[in-house]
Formats: sequence, structure tokens, C-alpha cells
Amino acid sequence: MRITVFDCAGDERELFARRAEAQGVDLKLVNEPISAGNARLSCGSRCISVSHRAPLCEFVLRELKTGGVELVTTRSIGTDHVDLSAADKLGIRVESIAYSPDGVADYAVMLILMALRNAKGMLGRAETGDFSLDCARSPDLREMTVGVVGAGRIGQGVIARLRAFGCRISAYGNANAGETLRASFDEWIGQCDVLTFHLPLTARTRHILNGRNMRQVKDGAYIVNTGRGGLIETEALLTALKAGKLRGAALDVVEGEEDIFYGGHRGERIEKGVFSELCKMSNVIITPHAAFYTRRALIETVENTILKCLEYEGSKKWTG
Repeated sequence: MRITVFDCAGDERELFARRAEAQGVDLKLVNEPISAGNARLSCGSRCISVSHRAPLCEFVLRELKTGGVELVTTRSIGTDHVDLSAADKLGIRVESIAYSPDGVADYAVMLILMALRNAKGMLGRAETGDFSLDCARSPDLREMTVGVVGAGRIGQGVIARLRAFGCRISAYGNANAGETLRASFDEWIGQCDVLTFHLPLTARTRHILNGRNMRQVKDGAYIVNTGRGGLIETEALLTALKAGKLRGAALDVVEGEEDIFYGGHRGERIEKGVFSELCKMSNVIITPHAAFYTRRALIETVENTILKCLEYEGSKKWTG
């Protein structure tokens, strides 16, 4: 059995090599993300693994099909970077890989606290030697209502952590999460002081927060997003921040991040429209899609990728 793994370098590459050898699996490791130019490197593999960084359009999927690929596993919870309709037409199975939601849930709560305390402004002043306090005092989380948009595995993890802070919690998007499912999203968002997003990106959820319903958001609210950038219409977010409608935002994912995140741009002038404007705002925290980036998530992702491929090939045995 052979698996071709794209966009695999550093500690992930080392772990894939060790775990595959232990399972008797032949690996072909490719440093670069999958593309039309390197898709043919998968020839000889019925199963491949890709990251969330590179889109799999119909042309790339056709190249994979020509090379004999039958299963695409993506080392991410979301599959919004894959043309699922094209994959289905071509007879290519697409599977996401599950890993512990704890790291993302921890990160989301951290961003909520950083947004409330205006950590970006405070740290920025400290770096210049200014250790004065901001004239605007931060609210206590205990006094606030936090709206969890998407109460799946990650959302439930966020809810569990927030309970320790004593804040009011309201969830939207999963009636099985032990919270009340609201009928009207536009009405519900007006009740929340913080909105934290944990939905998959689909045609239905794209721009679930947009220019139209942003007017319904509570004045002075905070927006936190560790789901997918496309859940929020970025121009509407920027407009609301500039107008003072929102008090702050903390974003681990942003529309248009694909050409920027995970690259070294130190000293460069990034001209990316709305993204660049958000980066310059003192009340907006942006991190490079890093909520998933923990040791535990890495181990589980690698092992579950190999296991998924073993199951597809008819060998469900994981040894060791």
C-alpha cells in the first residue's frame, strides 16, 4: 500500500515517516502543497493526503483521477477547499480527518480574552516602552453573553471552558449541544456581547454574518473567528469596526488568507485590500490560522490519516 502526502515538511514529515514505517505503509512525501503542476506525483497511490492550504479544483482532481487516485484525505476538519461536486462526478472519495477539538477550543477562549482586554494595543505599547494603561477599561467576561455560532465538537469545547468564567452562554447551530437552537440568527446575534464562530464553511454558512445582518449585532460587541474566514463578510466586518459598531475582533481565519498565511513576509509591504486594513487596526487581532497547531492534533491527524487509508485499502488493523 502506498500513500502520497502533499504539503508535508518538518515535524509532520518526520512523524508521518515513523508512523507509516511502523504500519508497513509505503509513503511518498511531497514538501509542496498539491497543485496542477505536481498532482501527477501521486501516480501509484490510490490514497493521498492533502492539507487545507491548497484548493483542489476540478482540473487538479482530474489529474489525480488519471493517476489512479480514489481517496483524498484532507488533514483538516473542513473540506471547503475541495470541489466536492467535481470529486463526486469523478468517483473520488473525499474524507476529512478528525482530531481533538481541545486545541482550537483553548485558542478561541484565549482570543476572546485578548479581544476584551485589547491585548494587541497593550503589547504594542509595551514594545515601544510605553507601559501606561489604556484609558478605556475592559469589561469582565462574567458580565457578558457569549454567542457560540456552531455548537459542534469545537463549539461544545468552547462552551465547557466558558462556563468556568461565569458568563452567560448562548449557542446557535446545533440543537444537540445542550443549548437552545434559535430560529432566527439575525435576531439572536443582537443578544450577544461576543460572537465566536465554529461552523464549517458551506454554501449555506458562507457570509452568515454579512452587511445586511451586521446591523443587528449588538453595539460594542466583539467578533472572534477560529472557523473559516468565509463565514464572515470581511468588508462588512471592516465597515462595522471603522464605524465603532464593533468594539474589537480577533481573527485566526480571514477571507483572502491563502496567499499570505504560512509565509514569511517580514519587512514586506502587504497590499491585500481589506485584509491589510484589518491588520493595521489597533483593536483587531489577526493570527495565521494557528488554532489547530498543537502536538496532540499533529499526532492524531497523522495517525488518523494513515488509519483512514488502511481502512480504505481493506486493512483496518492499526498496530502499536
